[in-house]
Amino acid sequence: MNLKSRTWPGRLTFIALLCLPFALQGLGTHWVRMADMVLLYIILALGLNIVVGCAGLLDLGFVAFYAVGAYSTALLTSPHLAEHFAWIAATFPAGLHTAWWITLPLAAVLAAFFGMLLGAPTLKLRGDYLAMVTLGFGEIVRLLVNNLGYPVNLSNGAQGIGPIEPFSFFGLSLGQRLSIGGIELEPVSLYYYVLLSLLLLTLLICHRLQDSRIGRAWMAIRDDEMAAAAMGIDIRNMKLLAFGIGASFAGVAGSMFAAIQGHISPEAFSLQESVIIVAMVVFGGIGHIRGVILGAALLSALPELLRYVVGPLQTLTDGRLDAGIMRPLLISLAMIITMLWRPHGLWPAPDRGQNRG
Repeated sequence: MNLKSRTWPGRLTFIALLCLPFALQGLGTHWVRMADMVLLYIILALGLNIVVGCAGLLDLGFVAFYAVGAYSTALLTSPHLAEHFAWIAATFPAGLHTAWWITLPLAAVLAAFFGMLLGAPTLKLRGDYLAMVTLGFGEIVRLLVNNLGYPVNLSNGAQGIGPIEPFSFFGLSLGQRLSIGGIELEPVSLYYYVLLSLLLLTLLICHRLQDSRIGRAWMAIRDDEMAAAAMGIDIRNMKLLAFGIGASFAGVAGSMFAAIQGHISPEAFSLQESVIIVAMVVFGGIGHIRGVILGAALLSALPELLRYVVGPLQTLTDGRLDAGIMRPLLISLAMIITMLWRPHGLWPAPDRGQNRG
């Protein structure tokens, strides 16, 4: 197979992704928003895949870094700080209005810092013990933002922070409709292209890391930590680097989530979100970039698609079927059946797929 025959499916996929918002807008902005969330969850899953899939570190508190990115952007682009801190209002009488090219990298840096802060005391932990510590860290962050409304109102507690300013590019606000040649682009469609650009950058970084010395060191640690240490790999620094880089992706995703939603609150960063992100990585194929993308796309879109399946069933049963219970039940059954059929995920890494029983 020559190079051209290998690249044309990717080009067609890229063209289809570029045209997708135009097709979905005809069905309603809800579908475009769903596409936005799919891209957002893919970025999150790729970040967690670095920690879990490449380095073999089970992280059940990954949503904490997602929250760090979201709250950092919310505080810097909303009137919350100016309203509750007099010295900030005096220093910035017109409000903070921090630009996206500051908030987005800052969210990544802060999340990476907290990722390494979590990784530092857990370097000697493995398996279930590491999972317990990361789980606790995620819950601590959620409870912290839920209770930082008093005595110092930093997070506004359970009410959340808003309104959050949309991103702006060269005077163009992504929170307003854009008309190009008679074609109307809704704000959710504009954010779609920003998320698509960030996803392509994330994929480039993940591919480069996977084929680099760092990626191979992570895989050596994942397969056998003692053997990796005997080969001269700096276990401490490699683990911290995995936590930091993976968390930075979550910080970027959190920043985008805050800008798209316009308002954030602690319930968006619950333990369930962490479990779902881990499930995306495992369901698609742990350690395999394409598998993780597939798992994240399916598990983020499936709950919304099932609305159109469960709704008619609820009507046929005269409301006796609870849609709120039926949708999670169907998703869980689909995951159980799939994992029994494909124990290494829907699209496992080639070396793992060859070892299937």
